[in-house]
Amino acid sequence: MSEQKKTPGRIRGTGARRRKPTRRQRAKAVTAWTVAGVVVVGGAGLGYAYVTLDGNLSSIDIDAKLGADRPDDVDDGSQDILVLGSDSRSGDNGKYGADEGAARSDTAMVMHVDKGHKSASVVSIPRDTLIERPSCASDTTDESVPAEHSAMFNTAYEVGGPACAVKTVESMSGIRMDHYVEVDFTGFEKLIDELGGVEITTKSAINDAKSHLDLEPGTHTLDGEESLGLVRTRKSVGDGSDLGRIQLQQAFVKALMEQAKSVGVFSSPKKLFGLADAATNALTTDSGLGSVKKLTGFADGLKGLGADNVHMVTLPVEYDPADPNRVLPQEEAGRQVWAALKNDRPIPASATEKSAGDKGEAGQVVR
Repeated sequence: MSEQKKTPGRIRGTGARRRKPTRRQRAKAVTAWTVAGVVVVGGAGLGYAYVTLDGNLSSIDIDAKLGADRPDDVDDGSQDILVLGSDSRSGDNGKYGADEGAARSDTAMVMHVDKGHKSASVVSIPRDTLIERPSCASDTTDESVPAEHSAMFNTAYEVGGPACAVKTVESMSGIRMDHYVEVDFTGFEKLIDELGGVEITTKSAINDAKSHLDLEPGTHTLDGEESLGLVRTRKSVGDGSDLGRIQLQQAFVKALMEQAKSVGVFSSPKKLFGLADAATNALTTDSGLGSVKKLTGFADGLKGLGADNVHMVTLPVEYDPADPNRVLPQEEAGRQVWAALKNDRPIPASATEKSAGDKGEAGQVVR
């Protein structure tokens, strides 16, 4: 098991607004689900070239960093996983833009797999949600990072790394995260291309100058570069917001899951290795998933999941009256969402019906 990949130059956040993210930053949520799809499809086949794949993985001991001050570990067979994408520009990621000295979690999803492993609920947390961030141990110094009122959600990763991101989600939800998966977006294009592209159907034209995507209504097989464009698209679909873009990403993810299930990797060891190599290179996990053997065992329990039994929602939020570029949690509705996950029940439709996250309508553009 390799040690966690370090992000050189990470500094403590100041609250200043960063530059607009590049188009590849928008791909990280989808990268996470590409990896999940490949792992689920590959199952025990990931044992192929075990040593090579094992060496690709990086891991971090979240339990050791957080200690005992966490929600109870409910051992009922269900699983809760924080899937995170960071926007670091260090290392290979430098080709996507200048390293601005700090990494933030640009995309975050909490995935709850029910105790029978027959269905899952996924809650996307908008990066600009203003939350109560708990005090955290820094992952770069011996100092403690103080709690902060009305902090942007994505600063938790910036100031305290993966452990602080997990602690913040657990503080918000009251749910202990069983696992942590962080995705490096440099592998996104390769994963999509290794899969042979992803088939999507657009109900209306998408012409977006910023994402450089130009699609007529109809069915398309998108390669890695085009997929990056799709998940970056914002202004030309729905209400033009980041919340609408989350809906578009969620629709794409479901198409991606179906594609991953249909590529027939077992008939081609070369394809299986290519997918597994790209997937494991893209991941940093908690130590509980930090080897091919552990990751394979985890994936084996998810084989029954398909797009039809994965319910995806956005955490109920409303626009901040003081700043339209920020969103505020809808406290009561949020409690309903977290209670559903905690009690291993489906998220009620009533929990999100008044959320700004359900108003973007971008999810209706792509099937």
